[in-house]
Amino acid sequence: MSFHVVIPARFSSTRLPGKPLLPIAGQPMIQHVWQRAMESGASSVCVATDDQRIAEAVAEFGGQVVMTHPDHESGSERLAEACAQLGLVGDEVVVNLQGDEPLMPPALLSQVAQALEAAEGADMATLCTRIHTAAELFDPHVVKVVMDANGRALYFSRAAIPWDRDAFAINTEQLPADAVHFRHLGLYAYRAGFLKRYLSMAACALERTESLEQLRVLWHGGVIQVAEADSIPGHGVDTAEDLARVRESFNQ
Repeated sequence: MSFHVVIPARFSSTRLPGKPLLPIAGQPMIQHVWQRAMESGASSVCVATDDQRIAEAVAEFGGQVVMTHPDHESGSERLAEACAQLGLVGDEVVVNLQGDEPLMPPALLSQVAQALEAAEGADMATLCTRIHTAAELFDPHVVKVVMDANGRALYFSRAAIPWDRDAFAINTEQLPADAVHFRHLGLYAYRAGFLKRYLSMAACALERTESLEQLRVLWHGGVIQVAEADSIPGHGVDTAEDLARVRESFNQ
């Protein structure tokens, strides 16, 4: 199937300024992310940024760049502007790969695109992995997702969902043997036409409360298809500790 990858990349970062340009194994982080996208079989790969320094770095290694407005509130908004500039419309599938995921398996980009292609009536698709420890389930930095019988998202939360009323009333140090919980991976595929509609959707209270932009889609009645990932992605980079861990992975 045909799909496109757009990589939103911002220079500003509260915890790690200039993150896309930080070196990993002799290359800026954004180059590693771009390479993962190129290995996915995508029809096209583009970096969407509002920063000239990032644009120059991408141009230097031969990547395509789209300059976007600096005041977008989310990666999805930046993605929508990039798609408009690239002329992507209708049911064309666009994968949003964050610019701080240098260890993302390329096969997952193809998987999320195929999940959307196969899900009639879905506006978006995303991936998840099984949660196996209580520490992960109760970590607010780990986003959880609950799906319906057809694999469509019911809700995303930083809280532990679903809440096992009886088991957790006794013990929250370990998961019950039959527990089924899923961690959401921040990898999305969109239909290009839906991204245009997304721009007209007002932010909602749930989105602000959880700080999860995908809740805006559910609030407005959109459909998000969820598939269990075929492999486990490597660490993304949010902090200096994450960066050190990723650099070590490349040195192994």
